[in-house]
Amino acid sequence: MPRWSMVIDLDKCVACQGCSIACRMENNTPIVSPSEAALGRSMLWNDVFPLRAEEEGAIASAKARFLTRPCMHCEDPPCVKVCPVGATYQDDEGLVRQNYTRCIGCRFCTVACPYGVRYFNWYEPAWEDGLDQHLNPDRVEGRGVLEGPAVRPKGVVEKCTFCIHRLHKARARAEAEGRDFRPDEYVPACVQTCTGKARFFGDLDDANSTVSLLAQSRRAFRLLNEAGTHPKVIYLHEG
Repeated sequence: MPRWSMVIDLDKCVACQGCSIACRMENNTPIVSPSEAALGRSMLWNDVFPLRAEEEGAIASAKARFLTRPCMHCEDPPCVKVCPVGATYQDDEGLVRQNYTRCIGCRFCTVACPYGVRYFNWYEPAWEDGLDQHLNPDRVEGRGVLEGPAVRPKGVVEKCTFCIHRLHKARARAEAEGRDFRPDEYVPACVQTCTGKARFFGDLDDANSTVSLLAQSRRAFRLLNEAGTHPKVIYLHEG
């Protein structure tokens, strides 16, 4: 099975927020008011933010001004270990996934995640008139639960999924066409839309894949790797 990984070149990232917008439109993440955002309730599966000087020093002596942060899809995810009902789990391809119908909203996973990339739905998702017309209708079946970008309910935790519904669709298309699925057919929305070509995605176990080759670069580092989570999101920077 593939071991999906994302590589982000911080030297190419121009902080245009295109990845964040693509993620929001692809996955229907709810929009919160400024007052709710001030309380830390923003729903940003893919966040782009400036780094303070002390943070730069903590990231492998990096001097990048911005960091873009999706779910790390860790090899050893602490969120999976603390979930009391198995709503957070890791599949055979290393993706950390969320069963929304099983989630009880205890938020143990939110506390356990060292990257701060899990978000709790405090309210029923809502959009202003007209914006609801732009929702992505994709809804894909997976492990006995409907997954994909359709709206999540109030009271559950959600996060970046590497656009797993795109993987399901690509595999279904290959099966319908009577051919083998190719790993390069699966591309998350943030990677597809990156204007600076700073994002790469693929099978980390394929020695010839772009992500595998970039992961061996002297510029490569992992965020908070000392935490022992072994994240599969790998950054590049000329530190």
